[in-house]
Amino acid sequence: MAYNIEEILKQRILVLDGAMGTMIQRHPLTEEDFRGERFKDHQHPLKGNNDLLSITRPDIIKDIHRLYFESGADIVETNTFSGTTIAQADYSLEDAVYDINFQSAKIAREVADQITASEPEKPRFVAGSIGPTNRTASISPDVNDPGFRAITFDELVEAYEQQVIALIEGGVDMLLVETVFDTLNAKAALFAIENVFEVKGFKLPIMVSGTITDASGRTLSGQTTEAFLISVSHIPILSIGLNCALGAAQLRPYLETLSDKAPFHTSAHPNAGLPNEFGQYDETPEEMAAQISDFLKSGFLNIVGGCCGTTPDHIRLIAQEAAKHSPRSIKNLATI
Repeated sequence: MAYNIEEILKQRILVLDGAMGTMIQRHPLTEEDFRGERFKDHQHPLKGNNDLLSITRPDIIKDIHRLYFESGADIVETNTFSGTTIAQADYSLEDAVYDINFQSAKIAREVADQITASEPEKPRFVAGSIGPTNRTASISPDVNDPGFRAITFDELVEAYEQQVIALIEGGVDMLLVETVFDTLNAKAALFAIENVFEVKGFKLPIMVSGTITDASGRTLSGQTTEAFLISVSHIPILSIGLNCALGAAQLRPYLETLSDKAPFHTSAHPNAGLPNEFGQYDETPEEMAAQISDFLKSGFLNIVGGCCGTTPDHIRLIAQEAAKHSPRSIKNLATI
């Protein structure tokens, strides 16, 4: 049975999963876990390359997806945040990119279908996670050479096309261009997605989620929330939102802007507060759910979940809050 996510979004607020990395860190993984049999002789250390676990420890990734679904998530993200040749070049694993994305999508698809079969009244979805890469197209990494760029638009497009093809062939329901710190990178991803859609002859829903990096209220490449919205409004995306960098409390004014201005559905998956001096996230599920409740009461959101530091316990309480509120209406909003 095919489910129309657009129709479901008119009826209720959908819940996105929480942090993949936070959950992976609960497992005492060794270099051997990341290498598996396939990469046992690889010349580069692989520990910390979480995307690779979809190939070498799929049992862990499946279990994480299942825990989030069982906690109330409607949508899980594939384990592919660093699934481009650009990011995987750090591990000399460019040749593994297709398999990383295909297997990640396949794993999430299997779990989603199993849960949906047991609860057909509450279908589960898979979003192909497309991260920003570790390069920026708008800013020079060399303060002495402001005109220098470590990556070109065309190089980003090529890398994103490879990732998108594998995610689609692995069975995702939608694509999520997330943690956008440089809108030019996001534009490359969106251009790549449209290229792949044209070749394949069909389209999937697209979610876009930016990140406000500090109290200035701007992305790393300098855009305000409204400017970011305008910059990606040239294609009919499913949703526009914000994630990462900040906790829910700090995101509030920027989500209000999106809610007021966006002719699309809106989303948020904030961190569990701001990191402490050890880089850990201390906001409890109860604390985070209370802040999310304010967003929902204010009618800001259609999709809500968690980013860094969030767990199934966070998502469980967020899902309970989401069930109490109606989704944001996008009727009568002027197209930008």
